[in-house]
Amino acid sequence: MTTTEARNHATDLRGAISLAARATAEVTTIVETMHQTIGGGPRVLGAPLERPVRLATRAVYGAIRGVTRVVGAGLELALQPLTPVLGESVPGPTRDAALSILNGVLGDYLEASDNPLALEMRFRRGGAALPLDDPEALARALPDARRKLLVLVHGLTMNDRQWRRGDHDHGEALARALGRTPVYLLYNTGRHISTNGEELAARLDELVAAWPVPVEDLAIVAHSMGGLVARSACWAAERARSPWRRALTSMVFLGTPHHGAPLERGGSWLETLLGISRYSAPLARLGRLRSAGITDLRYGNVLEEHWRGRDRFALGADPRGPLPLPRDVRCYAIAGAVTSSRPLELVGDGLVTVRSALGRHDDPARELGLPATRVATYDGVGHLELLSDAKVLETMCAWLRGER
Repeated sequence: MTTTEARNHATDLRGAISLAARATAEVTTIVETMHQTIGGGPRVLGAPLERPVRLATRAVYGAIRGVTRVVGAGLELALQPLTPVLGESVPGPTRDAALSILNGVLGDYLEASDNPLALEMRFRRGGAALPLDDPEALARALPDARRKLLVLVHGLTMNDRQWRRGDHDHGEALARALGRTPVYLLYNTGRHISTNGEELAARLDELVAAWPVPVEDLAIVAHSMGGLVARSACWAAERARSPWRRALTSMVFLGTPHHGAPLERGGSWLETLLGISRYSAPLARLGRLRSAGITDLRYGNVLEEHWRGRDRFALGADPRGPLPLPRDVRCYAIAGAVTSSRPLELVGDGLVTVRSALGRHDDPARELGLPATRVATYDGVGHLELLSDAKVLETMCAWLRGER
């Protein structure tokens, strides 16, 4: 049905070795800095031992970093003749889940360093890629392709397989109820949201062009960060006048942090607090390893201008200007609330507040303006439960049928 994606085990090992070497070097630098800070003596006395301690430790920690580089390079060379022996296999859900988490946390670094563990964006069905570069192969893979297309976009640290929760898959259920063909996006969630949005816009052009029958109606269902990526793709498509944009009729957002997520803002404050003391400041370096995708969630950055030219780790005011939803697309939003207690509405689904998920903002210019008939909040539904809740599915079916 779809393209088999066999992975060479040696390739995965090379990626893991490279990442381990980088992690060892980072931890070595942190320990070295703390050693010099503590060993240098109190700052109030002028840190009298700082220079001799720095000179004494530089050679030691420099040697550790040097050995790490040599060992890493040696292991990669040793793997080359073993590549045919180690063989390959088709990745399963467990590996996909682990790789998705890794990409969510460090995906921008993996891509920048050409690490083979970096995920490439693609459309998949059943965990395997659709052959968009070969329309005839795609037609054979999708003999039941319909003119109504449903694209599902996952959230941070997740992947396309995780739309299935137990025996339920929103994509399959919506496809049966609405007569649509579901396609699932897989992408590196550690990259900037705007970068993924630009690429998604281009990939959707490829998908629509290669689709076995003319696409008359395109709907997008997006979870969490996926909603921001979908919004970014819409803006990119409008600038490029992409053909798929004319087919887009509906977007449903499930727990999307349209105005940011408290967890990332909390992480930024923790990093700042660690930097207050010279003794704990080296630990703040660990916080700066988190990906661009994660820091984009502080305020819900959608466009490149929201982050370009700014220190993404620095505290500051919301840099976004007003960014309305596309007027010619029916947009809907669902929020989860782990408690029905109104004072605790800020908790939302455990990761995204109700206000952020529904696009509400104190600044009228940033308010997304979704009418009451196009939003819903469900008590007792957490962030991941949005992917399996029966009420959520029922509401999406009604919206996409035009019943509500």
